Amino acid sequence: MIIHETLQQIGLSDRQTDIYLTLLKQGPGSIRDIATGAGLNRGTTYEELKTLRTRSLVSYFPKGKRKFFCAEPPEQLVKIAEEKQDVLARATNVLRQDILPDLSSVTPDSSITNVHHYEGDEGIEFVLKDILRTVETQSQKQYRVYSSKQIRKYLYRPFPNFTRQRVQKGISVNVIAIGDGGEDAPLAERKWIKTEDSGNTASYVAIYPPKCAMISLVHGDYPIAVLLNSDAIALVMQISFDTLWHRL
Repeated sequence: MIIHETLQQIGLSDRQTDIYLTLLKQGPGSIRDIATGAGLNRGTTYEELKTLRTRSLVSYFPKGKRKFFCAEPPEQLVKIAEEKQDVLARATNVLRQDILPDLSSVTPDSSITNVHHYEGDEGIEFVLKDILRTVETQSQKQYRVYSSKQIRKYLYRPFPNFTRQRVQKGISVNVIAIGDGGEDAPLAERKWIKTEDSGNTASYVAIYPPKCAMISLVHGDYPIAVLLNSDAIALVMQISFDTLWHRL
């Protein structure tokens, strides 16, 4: 139920939600009545009621020798959510203003290359989405690609809408295709390098400073990727690409 998922966000377990809903529906009741209505044993019900009381969602009153529990109005749930929101807002401010500068001061020099490895269709999808996320924020929405014939049928398998999303974001691409083939697409310009080698040339290299992504296949059909985050490397690869591009 959506109510359980929502109340989990403010710290209530499913059992606590069941107990609170039972009290709202049935009205004040003993532990036995509540346990029966919520489908729990009495020991668990008692422990959860204590927790609900600390959050001002449940109160009790004596009736003879027994305690009868009742639910506080649902507006208390909104109050709890607002209090949690305030706490998170304050924590965010502390992180941004105090903690983040301290952590940044002990972070290694950003000139050191960050290298990340990804595997399988999920990994390739992550890299393709990273290309779009990175390039769409840049003033010149363009990236460069080397792409071999052997990898093309695997490349967009996990992300078939990649080209459509690229075009929607106004991102252009220059492609140097290794081997024949390749489809025409909007905002894409393609040049070819002819090769007679039909062997282990399955590769895709995307250059989108400050990053470069390299995708290849192992065991013939299993994609792997390496993502480099380095201004220096990306710039050198971009210069090399552009030099070759103008000579083709």
